[in-house]
Amino acid sequence: MQIDLHTLYCLIVGTLLVAGAMTLWERQAHPRRARELGIWAGACLTFAAGLVLAMNRTLLPGILGPALVNLVIVTGYLMVLHGVRHLDGRARLRLPLGVLAGLALLWATLGVHFPGPFWNYVASLPIALACGLTALALVRSRTARPLRARQVAIAVSGGHALFNLARAVLTPVLVAAYGDGLLPAFGKATMYEGVLYSVAMPMSLIALVREEAQAQAVAASRTDYLTGIANRHGFFEAGDRLLAGLAPERPAALLAFDLDHFKAINDRHGHAAGDAVLRLFADTTRRIAGPGAVIGRLGGEEFAGLLPGLDVAAARRVGEDVARAFAAAATDRDGPGIPATVSVGLAVSGADDRDLPALLSAADRALYRAKAGGRNRLEVAAAA
Repeated sequence: MQIDLHTLYCLIVGTLLVAGAMTLWERQAHPRRARELGIWAGACLTFAAGLVLAMNRTLLPGILGPALVNLVIVTGYLMVLHGVRHLDGRARLRLPLGVLAGLALLWATLGVHFPGPFWNYVASLPIALACGLTALALVRSRTARPLRARQVAIAVSGGHALFNLARAVLTPVLVAAYGDGLLPAFGKATMYEGVLYSVAMPMSLIALVREEAQAQAVAASRTDYLTGIANRHGFFEAGDRLLAGLAPERPAALLAFDLDHFKAINDRHGHAAGDAVLRLFADTTRRIAGPGAVIGRLGGEEFAGLLPGLDVAAARRVGEDVARAFAAAATDRDGPGIPATVSVGLAVSGADDRDLPALLSAADRALYRAKAGGRNRLEVAAAA
């Protein structure tokens, strides 16, 4: 079945209007990315406006119609780029405005003398540039890097850039060889590819935002809201992953912590002060244990730290450093100003014993001895 060019224009305009409406609807569900989704929805509507202008460009005098169409459509592509750059923080408008200013200047100077080549060939180059920069921004984006949908968005934007670059470079060569009769065919091919882009690009960008939100929800479910470290679920998940990836010859130490007389701190100083003590302990432990350790709040005033590659002596030093630094920081004038100490139990796994619950159980038994022995001390498990 043959589809005429006007029908293709109408099809892609309708597709873009639906994509813009879907993006605006998605914006309500993701307030953190409301700005980016709003920009992308605006880009869809800008594309649709540019295509409506394209259908009526002959009604405007001279090159005004083609030039205006090209500028409006390129504005839509630059809005997509601007929204992608916003994912990593506030993006400046200098690049989009510079591209538009340069394009307008080209139409006003060279386009006046060569309107046909500009409309048929040169007009695709700024589209290729904007889409190529969008693909590059997605490649470099810190926010998008861990998201699987990024690969789809890169492929869509990069593929669209290559298509428009090929149109600008190859079309004049083929037309020179086979005649102007090829131009309508190239126009239809451009519209067909445009329909695919108008569907795939909004979907991939919405998928990026959804995947990011899902990842944040998963991370929040594994994070203790008060201290910012892993909760019990997050600790066991990350701990099991760490132990599974540890070389067989490397040991792993587990420190079990319990803040001494914490109920008395809450009763005497209030829960706000108790929360400050908990946050202080979590920050102190995380700082001293280092980035390779897995630190978690198991519940209440109970914490644990899994230290990869440390033997008993090294892990003992870490545990004692944590206890000493925490006690000093708790009474410091810049801290909560409340005397607080911690009891510590230590267990170390062997090469053939990488069971995290068993390791924690051994550390808990050592912790019980530390509390029974007077608190504010560290005990080592007899066997891990």
